[in-house]
Amino acid sequence: MKTKLTKIIMSSLAFACALVCLAVTMAPGTSATARAAADGRVCSVGMLKGLYLSSWDGYANFGGNLVPKTVMEGKRFNGDGTFSNDFGTVNVGGMTIIDTTGAGGSYTVAPDCTGTLSVPNGPSFNMYVGPGAQKIWFTQTAGGLGVGTATRLPGR
Repeated sequence: MKTKLTKIIMSSLAFACALVCLAVTMAPGTSATARAAADGRVCSVGMLKGLYLSSWDGYANFGGNLVPKTVMEGKRFNGDGTFSNDFGTVNVGGMTIIDTTGAGGSYTVAPDCTGTLSVPNGPSFNMYVGPGAQKIWFTQTAGGLGVGTATRLPGR
């Protein structure tokens, strides 16, 4: 009797585990449009407009060595897939080495509110645009390692 009960319990657990695994593997396969519709938001490039205070930290790659870095920038998104820096400073290894004022680049925003941000001859990022485009979270994908946020400044 114990053997039969053990088999039933193990079979039930295996079935439950299989269902969880199936759900986990299907979730990332949902289309961006379907994911966006699920929470009622559909994002686009045009929703990013105005000045955002961006701060992030991570590591810069210098000759194969990872050196700590911090960045603070005022990024002005133009609503058309381009941005520029109204101000900005990069500190690497405890020394301020770059004034990023005037630098710029391009960005994308998909309907599911994910996107990319790229600086010509510089770093690239994956990003997520929060509700109302008030906040952006990003992680560096090329040119070093880093994570950070950007928060929209009122009336700018």
